[in-house]
Amino acid sequence: MGTPREVELKLDCGAAELLELARHPLLAVEQPTEAEFLSATYYDTADRALHRKGVTLRVRRHGERHVQTVKAASSAAGLFDRSEWEWAVDGPTPDLSLLENTPVPDVLGSASSPDLAAVVTTVIERTTRVVAHGHSRISATLDQGRVETPVGDAPIWELELELIEGDPADLFSLAQSLAETVPLRLGVLSKSERGFRILSETLRRPSKAGAVKLDQDASAATAFRTIAIACLTQLRLNEDVFLKTRDPEGLHQIRVALRRLRSAFTLFKPILAADPTATTLREEIKRVTEPFGHARNLDVFLSETLADEMARRPDEAGLDDLRIRLEAERDRAYGTVFSILESQAWRGLILDLSAWIETGPWRGDAKREAVSARDHAEATLDKARRRIRKRGRHLQRLDAEARHEVRIEAKKLRYGAEFFASLYGEKRAQKRHKAFVSALSDLQDHLGALNDLATAHSVLASLASTGTGETADGDGRALFAAGLTAADGEARTNDLLKAAGQAHEALLDVKPFWR
Repeated sequence: MGTPREVELKLDCGAAELLELARHPLLAVEQPTEAEFLSATYYDTADRALHRKGVTLRVRRHGERHVQTVKAASSAAGLFDRSEWEWAVDGPTPDLSLLENTPVPDVLGSASSPDLAAVVTTVIERTTRVVAHGHSRISATLDQGRVETPVGDAPIWELELELIEGDPADLFSLAQSLAETVPLRLGVLSKSERGFRILSETLRRPSKAGAVKLDQDASAATAFRTIAIACLTQLRLNEDVFLKTRDPEGLHQIRVALRRLRSAFTLFKPILAADPTATTLREEIKRVTEPFGHARNLDVFLSETLADEMARRPDEAGLDDLRIRLEAERDRAYGTVFSILESQAWRGLILDLSAWIETGPWRGDAKREAVSARDHAEATLDKARRRIRKRGRHLQRLDAEARHEVRIEAKKLRYGAEFFASLYGEKRAQKRHKAFVSALSDLQDHLGALNDLATAHSVLASLASTGTGETADGDGRALFAAGLTAADGEARTNDLLKAAGQAHEALLDVKPFWR
C-alpha cells in the first residue's frame, strides 16, 4: 500500500469573502455540516530541524479526540501535493512511537538537539462541505481563525479545496469559477509556515528568490515545473507584502519573480513549444505588468540617482523641487500598480498560470519527459553563453538599446545558472559555478549602472510633459536640477563602458560550470 497523499489547492481571501463563499451556489450542499472548532499545535526542535526539511508534525484537537499528523515537504504556489500520515493519539503531545515510517526519525536523528517542543499553534473555526465539480469529488473547507506564536499572531481566512477523488484540474476549475465573483488569491503558505514566518519575522518582509532544488534524475519538464512554481511562490509572497506595506523592495522582488518566470519560459522553450498557451501566458504577463517598470524606475531614481546627486550638490535647492515632483509621479505610478494587483483580471491570470503549470497539456508528454534536466541545461546554457559572446562584442561601441539587449541576455544566463545549479553538485562544478556567477554578476552590475543612466534620462525627459500644479519657479528649479543630474550621470558613462567591456571579456574567460 502506498503512502497516503494530500492533494489540495489553497486560496487566500478576507473575512467578508469567506462569508460570500459560504453562500456561494457552487459550494451549496443539501445538509451543510456544523462548524468545527479546532486547535492544533505544531512541534519542532530548537533549531527548527523539521521546518528546514519541509516536514510538519502536528497534534490537533477534535472535540475530545486528538489526531497526530505528519506532512512531508510540498511545493507551494499551486497544488499542495504531499505525503501525509495520521493517527489517533491519547493526548496533546506527540507519540514518537508512531513515526517510524515517516521522515521525522531521520530528521531528528541528524538534528543537533532532537528534543521536540511546541512552537506554533492555530485556532480555527472550520466549515466543510463535499461538492461535485467536473469529474471529481472535492472537499471545500472554509477556515477562519488565527495562527499564534510566542512573538506574535496573524489572522487566517482561507479556502482549501482538497481532492477526494478525480482530476486535480477540477480543483483549479472550481477555484477559477469561484474567483469570477469572489476575490480569491492563490495561496502559497500553509498555516504552520505562517507561524514559522512570524517567528523569523519574515511574514511581512519582502522575499528574495530561494535556491531551486532539482533532482539529479529529473526530466526537463519536471525541472520547468519546479522552477515555475518557485517563481510563482516568490511573486505571491511579495505581492502580499507590497499590498500591505507599500515597501519598494516588495515591488522590486515582484518584478524579479516575473523576470525569472519569463526567463524560465524562454529557457525551456523547446519543452513548451508544442503548447501555444505557454506563449500566450508569457506575453500576457509582460503586457499586464508593463506599468510596474515605471514605478520601479522612479524608486531607483529617487533612492539612488537623486540621493547621490543631493549628496554631491547639497546647496542645489532645485534638487528638492525635483524630488517633490518625482515623488508625486511615483505615487501615481504606485496607484496604477495597486489597481492592477487588486483587479480580478490579475488574480485570474495568476490562477490560470498556476493551473497551466500543474495540469496544462504540456505535461505528461512522453517525448518531453524523456529529455533529462541536465541535458537540457547544458544545451540551454551553451546557447545563452554564445548569445552573450556575440551580442557583447565591441560593447563599448554599442548604443544604449543594444547594451540593454546584452543586459537582458546576461540576466537570462544568470537565472539559468541559478535554476540549474543543483544539477551540478560535484566539488569542481560548484567551484566553477561560484566563479562563473561572480563574473556574470560583475558584468550585470556595470550594465545595470549604464541602464540606470539611460532610465534616468527617460525619467527626467518626462518632467517637461508632466503637469504638477506647482509654481513656475518651482518647475524651473526642478528642470534645471534635472539637467545637472543628467550631466553628472553622463560624466560616468565612459568609465562604466570600459568596465563593462572588461567584465564581458572576463566572463568569457571563465570555464562553464556545466561542462
